[in-house]
Amino acid sequence: MEDGASAEVAIVGKEGIIGISLFMGGETTINRAVVQSEGAAFKLSGRMLRKILLDHGTLPRLLLRYTQAFLTQMAQTAVCNRHHTIDQQLCRWLLLSLDRLETDKLVMTQELIANMLGVRREGVTEAAGKLQADGLIAYSRGQITVLNRAGLEARVCECYAVVRDETTHINAQLR
Repeated sequence: MEDGASAEVAIVGKEGIIGISLFMGGETTINRAVVQSEGAAFKLSGRMLRKILLDHGTLPRLLLRYTQAFLTQMAQTAVCNRHHTIDQQLCRWLLLSLDRLETDKLVMTQELIANMLGVRREGVTEAAGKLQADGLIAYSRGQITVLNRAGLEARVCECYAVVRDETTHINAQLR
């Protein structure tokens, strides 16, 4: 937004790519990527990506399939943010993040989570407090550890399953 406000539209991790607009024919993007967790990544210039796309027939198919799953996640995030409670949104966000990481720990302040979900920090504080009181997460000084994934899955709205299932389906087609 002009005032600097933003909201998360999707989560990308070990399965994904940033810069979809480049292989879709664009030269720029209006989006911003924010690194939320440590890990390894590869960087490739837009020019090199376009060259590789021309030289390797299977890569465009792979990227288009990934884009389908990514667009599903974006659409479901919009629906979730409009129709579900902050508790459900937080569970969805935690599970989607875990699916893309190699650990069950997230380093994330409540303020940053609130910004990602497009809600007030106090709402995240309350939702995280409920999850912690019920033994699903441990939260301390910006570090969230998931203690009971099955418990989170029992509380999350259907939006998580839609995104998970689409990603699983796309990955199965690629094998």
